[in-house]
Amino acid sequence: MEKWLEVSVTVDGELAEAVAEVLARYVPGGVVIESTRVDLSTEDEGRVVGPLRVCGYLPMDEHLETTRQKISEGLWYLSRIRPMPEPQFRPVGEQNWAETWKQHYHPIEIGSRLLILPAWMEPPAGERLPILLEPGMGFGTGTHPTTQLSLLFLEEQVTPGIPVIDVGCGSGILSIAAVKLGAERALGVDVDADAVTSARENAARNGVTEQTAFEVGSVPEVRRGDFGLHQAPLVVANIIAPVLVRLLDDGLADLLSPGGTLLLSGILQPQMRGEEGHVSILDALERNALRITARKQQGDWVALAVARA
Repeated sequence: MEKWLEVSVTVDGELAEAVAEVLARYVPGGVVIESTRVDLSTEDEGRVVGPLRVCGYLPMDEHLETTRQKISEGLWYLSRIRPMPEPQFRPVGEQNWAETWKQHYHPIEIGSRLLILPAWMEPPAGERLPILLEPGMGFGTGTHPTTQLSLLFLEEQVTPGIPVIDVGCGSGILSIAAVKLGAERALGVDVDADAVTSARENAARNGVTEQTAFEVGSVPEVRRGDFGLHQAPLVVANIIAPVLVRLLDDGLADLLSPGGTLLLSGILQPQMRGEEGHVSILDALERNALRITARKQQGDWVALAVARA
């Protein structure tokens, strides 16, 4: 008997987490992000090289048609920002689909030291530092270029024993990575209470609860010292560019201790100089007496390391 309606969209890594966010509003059992093609580098590990399939399951109940319409509308608005395929709907029978999709998810290698693993998988032997996450989470699953660029910067910038502040922490992946890379502790803040809950759960999965703190808030609360740590030599913010500009003007750089580095990710290339009506990251940096010390790019996405001028 068909009891579920599967909704799925196949997109590239840049859209996967945005699509997952839309689906997560309406899918009670969680959203799945699975790879459609993996380049196996060893017997047990792989690198995602193909599009990603984002899917979830809706119960066949009296709310189905209303929910289906809301999902279609949400994805349509997202497609106005960047074109993507229509969602696919498919009735499925009662089955343990949570186990079915797990076989499609493979670890993701980041840089030379990090490995993003699904939470149910045993870390393989080797020198890479495993970060265990549930792939179905809407934010910070390691598939999006902005997250990968942030992790690459953390691998370079974290020095043993320093504290780190993570603004807009999402799943907590960057805070967890910072601690595994040697940071003494990490404070992650997010305005979304559900994200903070997920970040705490992921910290527990990774055995770093004692070295991390996740709180609901943003720059003003950190600046006031509401969560203890109010400055750090390394601050990371992986958020969309318009929010980065607002946070910079709200004093994001004040969270840096003297000589510190601020890592900014979530920037599209046209947003660097304010092309085509976009916000301008460069103008915001100049207003706040910040200079670029390093830059990374993946596709259209840019990440920056900046310091006080």
